[in-house]
Amino acid sequence: MAQRCSDDERAHWACDAWDALAAELSAALAVTHGRASAEMTLAMSLRHRFPRVGALFLAGELSYRVCEAIVDRTYLVQDRGIIAILDRAIAEDAVAWGPMSKLKLQRAIDYWVDRYDPGAVRRTRAWVRDRDIVVDTRHAHDGVVEIRGSVQQTDGVVIERRLTQMAHAVCEDDPRTIGQRRADAMGAIAAGSDHLACLCGNRDCPAAEPDGRAASVVVHVVADADVLDAQSDPAMHGEEPAAGGVLTGNRGIVPAPLLAELIRSGAKVRRLRRPSDDPEPQYRPSTALDEFVRMRDMTCRYPHCDMPAEYCDVDHTIPWPWGPTHASNLACKCRKHHLLKTFWAGWDDQQDPDGTITWTSPGGRIYRTQPGSRLLIPRWNVTTATLPAPVGEPPPTIGLMMPTRRKTRAAQRAYRIAAERNRPPPF
Repeated sequence: MAQRCSDDERAHWACDAWDALAAELSAALAVTHGRASAEMTLAMSLRHRFPRVGALFLAGELSYRVCEAIVDRTYLVQDRGIIAILDRAIAEDAVAWGPMSKLKLQRAIDYWVDRYDPGAVRRTRAWVRDRDIVVDTRHAHDGVVEIRGSVQQTDGVVIERRLTQMAHAVCEDDPRTIGQRRADAMGAIAAGSDHLACLCGNRDCPAAEPDGRAASVVVHVVADADVLDAQSDPAMHGEEPAAGGVLTGNRGIVPAPLLAELIRSGAKVRRLRRPSDDPEPQYRPSTALDEFVRMRDMTCRYPHCDMPAEYCDVDHTIPWPWGPTHASNLACKCRKHHLLKTFWAGWDDQQDPDGTITWTSPGGRIYRTQPGSRLLIPRWNVTTATLPAPVGEPPPTIGLMMPTRRKTRAAQRAYRIAAERNRPPPF
């Protein structure tokens, strides 16, 4: 691993040697790119920084959770002599720790870090440093997704106050509970609105002005069009649970009544057109072809990558103009995996007319991915024309260059470590 990631010539590449190896591991281990990168960090730390701790892990005497915490809490220690001392001290102490809560485990590790390198104690509370907001679109159900996370206390106060103000600004005939209004207010804020539209239905309601939530939605009709005739369900609001049919989309399953309410409130309806059997003459696909490919694929087509298609590049599987601009030769790839396929030798992808892609890694491993629509809309036939095999050899990629980063991965890591070591204690 260390040899694969020590490519100094490509250290400034946006998709560097670390990314290239992480991509291979993510495909082989059936995990995301980020998870593979985290496993690489842990493996290299246990091998090169904490070999005694790593030996205990291999022997089954320390859990993955404990080793992960040790690597994280010693992240700021850079002196090789101190790292060796910590490795010996923590290895001797950790086997007797037994079950611990996350906080107690952090304190046990921090004791040794503070003893030998006080400047390397993580200077922010773990729950502040790890703050994040997660929108769990992967587990959406009945048109609802869970949002969870943590923010700084001052931000939390501001958010709480704003949601409460918007929830109480509608008229008293609004059918939603306060909790439902607060949830809808989050969507309105995300859509750029400063108010929540009232759902009372009264023509003279001063709070009935649209809040932009529905206008930010585009409904691509890729299923039975009669779902557009569905009626919004008043039981979606208030105390009683809602029921109804579903419509599939690139964000999961959406209940038909919720779809109907979005359309009634101003969501745009765009009918998806099947692309022509003839290739398009230009490099960039038309809007209709672009939409078809994104709705067919729904996510990046690299193995185990969940990046939504709307944030992906539409890539020519066989490079243009050697390969045509046609649905059978186009697929969604996130920017990282697009760069990986284009600039890192050894990766090969072949696409079938039904959208199936067969990937071959530099090590010869074979992976197959299918369009996301095959899972969510199995009745939708996405098979397009079979293309003739390209003639001759592909033209050279003249002038094509990998985007670069301002700092190498190692330099960025050193910068973050220095910044956190110089940060004053929180109290």
